[in-house]
Amino acid sequence: MTTIIPERRPEWLRVPAPRGENYQQLKQLMRGQSLHTVCEEARCPNIAECWGHKTATFMILGSVCTRSCGFCAIATGRPLGLDWEEPKRVAEAAREMGLRHAVVTSVNRDELKDGGASIFASTIRWIRRLNPGCKVEVLTPDFKGSADALRVVMDAKPDIFNHNVETIPRLYKQVRPQAVYKRSLEVLKLAKELYPGTRTKSGFMLGLGETWDEVLEVMRDMREYDIDVLTIGQYLRPSFQHLPIQRYVPLEEFAALKAEGKKLGFRHVESGPFVRSSYHAHEQSAGAEQEQE
Repeated sequence: MTTIIPERRPEWLRVPAPRGENYQQLKQLMRGQSLHTVCEEARCPNIAECWGHKTATFMILGSVCTRSCGFCAIATGRPLGLDWEEPKRVAEAAREMGLRHAVVTSVNRDELKDGGASIFASTIRWIRRLNPGCKVEVLTPDFKGSADALRVVMDAKPDIFNHNVETIPRLYKQVRPQAVYKRSLEVLKLAKELYPGTRTKSGFMLGLGETWDEVLEVMRDMREYDIDVLTIGQYLRPSFQHLPIQRYVPLEEFAALKAEGKKLGFRHVESGPFVRSSYHAHEQSAGAEQEQE
């Protein structure tokens, strides 16, 4: 029988409510440009900190996803059409924010032939055009394993290619019912094969019912697929309609996993309860570069 822990979070897992001048300015900027951020749509716990420092992860291709992952707060349904002006608006917002490292992610758009890859590519190119010197990190869907779609994104030469495995294989039916664990790893492998100089990155959540040995096995799989940067965070239930939290992972366990990741050869490991794939993304990139030297 599965034991579900109480929803009340421990003191060390609480974050301040978003507020402050930078937060309000960034919110107005996003609304003024008719843009979405994963910070808001996924109810990220780091929104107060990140927006307070004028950093954000742009979410392109709308705010409705074609998949129904058990952990995610983004709305599931039938998306509307494509907004071909969105890439330019993202680049303009990044310029206004003065970003040195822009992160771009999206909902899944499985109804599109290329899964939205062309919008990703256009966004990368627009950011580079309007923000010379700004690094671009993409966090993409799996494009249903389409090599052609992935090639469209990689031909735009993102500095970092990120795709999250999210959890251990045993839990995929509950956590990522429309995804395939091996397919996600193959996407990451192909991204590096297409452009060997591109840094690859992936991450997963803890607290969904995984075991220590299962987590280590995923980490070993990721290294076999030559993934450079690893992120590990605590699953936090967005609402009572989502998967329940099985446990709150202690800080010591996050530290131990970071040490294991370094032993396995990851260039950089970010491991902690509030870590998300784009949290401190610029620092993760810089850390990986330093550790490569």
